[in-house]
Amino acid sequence: MDQKQLIKNFNRCIDWEDKYLYIISLGEKFARLPETLQTEQTAIYGCQSQVWIQVQVEQGKVQLLGSSDAALVKGLVAVVCLLLQDKTPKQLLETNIKSIFAELGLQQQLTPARNQGIEAMVKSIFKQVQALEMA
Repeated sequence: MDQKQLIKNFNRCIDWEDKYLYIISLGEKFARLPETLQTEQTAIYGCQSQVWIQVQVEQGKVQLLGSSDAALVKGLVAVVCLLLQDKTPKQLLETNIKSIFAELGLQQQLTPARNQGIEAMVKSIFKQVQALEMA
């Protein structure tokens, strides 16, 4: 699923209850980082819940796998990963995730703590991608 499809599907939801259920379903479907990879190396700090995201570059494209111990956060991990993966490192680093979340209305609907968690996820992904580019 790409960014356009995600936004299209999200906008089809009737109300915020539907949107939250959609986010949770995305987590069940796409946030599948195996427990063996849920380690200190993949941990994201700054989130209320436990979050792990693995960043790799394969054939010039960023691949992301993530998970969380909380259903809604797991869905938000999936949203972030779906919005950022399958891009070149340069494309990913140029992505304005805040504007996409604003377009979806998520910034206004999520608590400040959840928004800080998303920011921590994105910062960590960007930092890891930059490190992989330099390697």
